[in-house]
Amino acid sequence: MQAIIEAGKRGELDADVVWVVSNTEKAAGLARAQDQGIETWVFRMKSYPSPAEAGSDLVARLRARQVGYVVMAGYLKLMPVEVLRAFPDRVVNIHPGLLPRYGGPGMYGHHVHEAVLAAGEKESGCTVHLADEIYDHGRILEQVRVPVLSDDTPETLAARVLIHEHIVLPKALQKLIKGEYRNHEKHSH
Repeated sequence: MQAIIEAGKRGELDADVVWVVSNTEKAAGLARAQDQGIETWVFRMKSYPSPAEAGSDLVARLRARQVGYVVMAGYLKLMPVEVLRAFPDRVVNIHPGLLPRYGGPGMYGHHVHEAVLAAGEKESGCTVHLADEIYDHGRILEQVRVPVLSDDTPETLAARVLIHEHIVLPKALQKLIKGEYRNHEKHSH
């Protein structure tokens, strides 16, 4: 989230972060956003009578703020289908691995890095993709490859991948806003 905010301030991203939403009030991003004068909200599916009503309310709140793109920067749940339908090809996720490998339910953060190391992979990286109704599945927009070193731990690998996540996510978002992915064939993996 901070990388996106800073890219906007530097003029590298033709977008402003107008609203930061989390499913937990403990998320560091909420305090960071508030410190920078960005509106925040804690979205709890359980506080609605049904998932559909939760998704519809989130869409209404996004539209009220004239949101153009939704970025999942550390949001680990599936995006409500109502949001995906309201923002087709405009919901973006970043994953700390080279999808389609090491994705899916439960594959986030240190779990990805542990799995990569356990498999003896020679490289890892990060993937920016369009979100859909399946975890870590939508169309891949960008991937950055990072070598796995012989003495890597999940923490050292995570730190090296994170550096690239902070660079590639704003870059991919800018290309998406500029329509640079439209000319490429749409596909899922």
